[in-house]
Formats: sequence, C-alpha cells, structure tokens
Amino acid sequence: MKLSLWLRLPFSLLPLLAILVLLSCRATIRRTITSPANYATAVTPSSSNPSLLRLASDDPYSETVVRSDVDALLSGKLPSSYPRAPFVWRRSAAELNRPEVRRSILNWWGNRLFQPEIMSNLTDLVKTPLDQHAGQSNPNHRYASCAVVGNSGILLKSNHGDLIDGHDLVIRLNNARVHGYHRNVGSKTNLSFINSNILHLCASREGCFCHPYGEDVPIIIYICQAVHFLDYAVCNSSHKAPLLITDIRFDMLCNRIVKYYSLKRFTNLTGKSMEDWSKFHDEKMFHYSSGFQAVMLALGICDRVSVFGFGKSADSKHHYHTNQKEELDLHDYEAEYEFYRDLVERPKVIPSLQDSGFSVPPLVFYR
Repeated sequence: MKLSLWLRLPFSLLPLLAILVLLSCRATIRRTITSPANYATAVTPSSSNPSLLRLASDDPYSETVVRSDVDALLSGKLPSSYPRAPFVWRRSAAELNRPEVRRSILNWWGNRLFQPEIMSNLTDLVKTPLDQHAGQSNPNHRYASCAVVGNSGILLKSNHGDLIDGHDLVIRLNNARVHGYHRNVGSKTNLSFINSNILHLCASREGCFCHPYGEDVPIIIYICQAVHFLDYAVCNSSHKAPLLITDIRFDMLCNRIVKYYSLKRFTNLTGKSMEDWSKFHDEKMFHYSSGFQAVMLALGICDRVSVFGFGKSADSKHHYHTNQKEELDLHDYEAEYEFYRDLVERPKVIPSLQDSGFSVPPLVFYR
C-alpha cells in the first residue's frame, strides 16, 4: 500500500552534507572470482538458533522513537527532534495539516507486521509503478537483469562501466556521483535508492531537487524517521518520476535478517552471550545499510542480480566519489557480508527467507 504512494547549496555539496547527517538513515565476487574474506572475517555458519531469532526480532528504535514520532504526527504535532529552523518549521507544519499526509503515515505504520512473504510482492509494489511511468505493461514479469551499484572505492580502476550499463535495471545508492567515473561505475541509472536523510536534504532545496541522474529517474526511499514523511509530501508534489517509499514490512524483514547475522557473528567470534551484543552496538540506532536493502529489493524484482562496489580493501578509498575516511558505526557490514555469502552459497538456510516460499535468483558479486 505504502509503496504504491511509493541555506540553499550547490548540488555538488549534497554528498558531503549527507555524510554529516546520515544516521544512516563466502560470496562469489568477480573480476576474477574472489572471496569476500579479503574484506570480511569469515564466520563458521551455524543453523538457525531460536534464541537468536527471538533477539533479532527486538527493535527498540521502532518501538520507542519511531512510535513516539508517529503518535505525535498523527496528533497534528511535530516531533521535538524535528529542526526548529523557522522556514522548515512553517513549511512542515503546513504539510502536516494535509489529510493525505497523515493518511500516508497511518497506512505506512499500520502495515507494521513481520511478513517475510513481502519479498514475493515487491514486483507489484515496485516494478508495476515503474512500468506505468515508463509506459510499459509487463504484469508479474521481473527485470531480466539488474545491477546494484554500491559506493565503495574498490570500483575505481575496475573498468566495470560497460558491464554495469548492460543490465536492464541499474540501481544506484544515495545519489552517488557518476560524472567523471563512467568507465568504472557506468552512466546508466534506472532507479535511485536513497534513505530519507538524503531526501530531507533535498527538501531544503528549491523544488526539492534530488535528481543527479535526471528528473525522469524514479526514486525509492527508506524512511529513517517518520517525520521525513513531511519531506516526502513536499518532494512528491514536484517530482515528475515516481517517488516511492519502501513498505515497512520490507524494512522489518531487512532489519531482522541483518540483526540475526550480527548476533550470530558476535557470539561466534567473541564466545560471549548473545545478550551481551547490545553492549557493543547501539541497539536503538543499529540498522541495515542502504546497500543491503537495495540488494534485497533487486532479489525481489529481478531474475538475475549483479552487485558492484560492495566491500573494501586496504589500498582503496572508502567511497569512490568522496573523501570520507570510514563508515558510520550503526551498520554491521561484516554481518551483511556473511549474509551475502549465504545468499550465494546456501540461500535456503537464511532465516525468514527459508520459510517464506521465496526463491533467491542467481546472484554475482563483482570485485
């Protein structure tokens, strides 16, 4: 349901600002085929553990912060955490009075159920509105091939540009630059995947300019904070292409899978009790990366998935297009790499997917 809704500064500074505000929000890797052990410590796989599954289902952030913000918004109030800049405050207060905005928030939050079967619904929820925008009608048909392009510095000197552009659908993350990097990252973009912190930055610009790949490129957004629905309302009114929001059931599935792998990796590596995991992670802020959810999205709407620019190496920049030195610590990338290994080698053992009836399509990670 929700998906089918689905200071002015130079645009070149947007990636740098995004870094400052983001709270965000053995895989086969090819150039030659390489193991991600180059950038992640392998953990001996273990079978699904009921206690791990139970702890993975806990989501304190949604149960406290998000719920409180949703309650405030539905009561016609702006959450106390929202920026108090006069212009932003007046504009957001006006948007909050629109019935369709409150309805969108209510529908989004009302779908808050754990339903792994959502993976089989992504074609209808995402691809259908994209096809309608493109003037196509391919009901129940997935994209033949999709490329998910990450932002890692390992892309530099990869010469993957033509390979990336050869896919039917190319997904890029958080408005990463392509100009000047075409040989390594390609030039084609069919879908921009961003978190709502990026959207919040865009909403402060005239006309909500958030289109580094062109105004006709659809955008799909993961909501980090419920109050960003106000930014969605502002931007959706001026955006020519579809502006979609990920279904909260899909968000919950992604969060549970990553937390499960993080818990499992923690216990295997440290020998500590899984209950000690929260002593080493900020449980209220912990969540999956944008790249993780983009890969999950591609699995749901594509017959074949290629992933580029995920991982790291000692001789590569952190991001190919910025000078950022390290990643935010609210993500557990090592746990996500363990998930990717299972995706390629043993998809049937992945908790939540194994009983959902969803079949993982062929997947390749390119180094």
